[in-house]
Amino acid sequence: MTDRYETHDLDVLVIGAGGAGLRAAIEASALGASVGVVSKSLLGKAHTVMAEGGVAAALAHVDPSDSWKVHFKDTMLGGKMLNNWRMAQLHAQEAPDRVRELEQWGAVFDRTPDGRILQRNFGGHSSPRLAHVGDRTGLEMIRTLQDHGVHRGLDIYMECTVTQLLTDGGRVVGAFAYWRETGRFVVFRAKAVVLATGGIGKAYKITSNSWEYTGDGHALALGAGAELIDMEFVQFHPTGMVWPPGVQGILVTEAVRGEGGLLLNAKGERFMERYDPKRMELSTRDMVARAIYTEVKEGRGSPHGGAFLDISHKPAETVKKKLPSMYHQFKEFANIDITKQPMEVGPTTHYAMGGVRVDADTGAATVAGLFAAGEASGGMHGANRLGGNSLSDLLVFGRRAGAGAAAYAANAPAHGNLDSAQVEAAAEALLAPFQRASGPDPYSVHRKLQETMHTLVGIFRTERDLKKGIEEIRALRDEVGKARVEGSRAFNPGWHLAHDLRSMLIVSEAVARCALQRKESRGAHARLDHPGLDPELGKVNSVATRDEDGVRVSQSPLPQMPAELRALFEAEPAGART
Repeated sequence: MTDRYETHDLDVLVIGAGGAGLRAAIEASALGASVGVVSKSLLGKAHTVMAEGGVAAALAHVDPSDSWKVHFKDTMLGGKMLNNWRMAQLHAQEAPDRVRELEQWGAVFDRTPDGRILQRNFGGHSSPRLAHVGDRTGLEMIRTLQDHGVHRGLDIYMECTVTQLLTDGGRVVGAFAYWRETGRFVVFRAKAVVLATGGIGKAYKITSNSWEYTGDGHALALGAGAELIDMEFVQFHPTGMVWPPGVQGILVTEAVRGEGGLLLNAKGERFMERYDPKRMELSTRDMVARAIYTEVKEGRGSPHGGAFLDISHKPAETVKKKLPSMYHQFKEFANIDITKQPMEVGPTTHYAMGGVRVDADTGAATVAGLFAAGEASGGMHGANRLGGNSLSDLLVFGRRAGAGAAAYAANAPAHGNLDSAQVEAAAEALLAPFQRASGPDPYSVHRKLQETMHTLVGIFRTERDLKKGIEEIRALRDEVGKARVEGSRAFNPGWHLAHDLRSMLIVSEAVARCALQRKESRGAHARLDHPGLDPELGKVNSVATRDEDGVRVSQSPLPQMPAELRALFEAEPAGART
């Protein structure tokens, strides 16, 4: 029975304590809901901190001609028109107010000479649009949101992992979790749940993502019967560290290129001229990542299999002032002074454009009582996210999901008894690896999964590779079902990984199946066997749902954009629209 476990009753449970989760929790609390925030790691260790370059908002402080319509258009074109138009519209319209709100809450942004928030250039944006704090913007945002949230009196449950959403009559009514330190189980009764768990990067071998990014929210949503969309679109950030091996994949912010950094191959050529002569280094991330990959493959790469990113032509003091984190990161990890030497960089798995299908205005998923925001949700970024849009996305839709969840909770029935069979099944599934006398260890399975995703479901894809990848993922799912863990439940990272692998494998299957289904190249999804755009596939989202055998995929039509917004694109060449 549920009374065997520690239990908490809440109006709104937010799973994830990054920018989206904190903004959702703040909004739900402001609307009178009792709110709890579950954090898989420690408060402050969110991936929002990794978003260093800036937050995209059409404040028009540097370019007076900038507007929400231009930002909307850039976002849609960057996403190859696969974005949910309503999400892109709300994002562009509301981002400036959300940034100003952060400033009112205490965020300290870099300034123009006349004292307004300074903005910088970034790839895919047609104006200097990114409000920033040096190259530590995400850190400042998290600090501000945490301070504001703590003062609101939010209940924070740190180092706690949610393993299953609990349902009743087709609606989400709570969650089952465990404390990572002790292994003890905890049950949350909630009238509404917000997923803000971030991305899926740890399924890949080379990633900018930390250990928490195991697709938890995506898997929880599928398990509860919700839909995921556009899972084939995985963003490979063009610039991660490639050397030394211990720091491979750590992000090198796009702000380096925004401040004038040049990409060079081993011959000293500024190679982006071959791939996007108009935008060069400030092309979209999918384009730059594939360009670096191609240069390396054709023998023009740097000594450790990347490209050179050079900012040393700028004055040393400017570099240290504008890019302090990058200066210290390369000094400490690679013994390189970026004011004097180029950095070695290469593509790293960075961001999932796909996620839980949500209503644009409320963040509601396709299952009652469930909401999602930030990287865990899909639709906003289409086939490729523009740099800086993730930070404004989590502010705009974190707020909306929090408001949506609070409104739903206000009209939801009082807390009832949870289904004890669901709770006991969740507990048994978690304890199963301890019961087995033999079986593979989770670490070996994880290494195999990362290698499979890296080589078969990576930057460039083919039908043959994807089919092989799906076979290997399903074989690994069987291995995880037999995985054995030793020791106690306290401080047991192997046990934690055994559970995380269940999430990573189901999400990896969704990525591979959606990629196999989309027979074209669009945005971050590049098929060598289907290199062109298919206009018909520009009209559909990929949809992933859970069935007894794994993941089932289908397609659904894109929401129709209103005529007044469609008119913004009529001057664009046909290729930009398809």
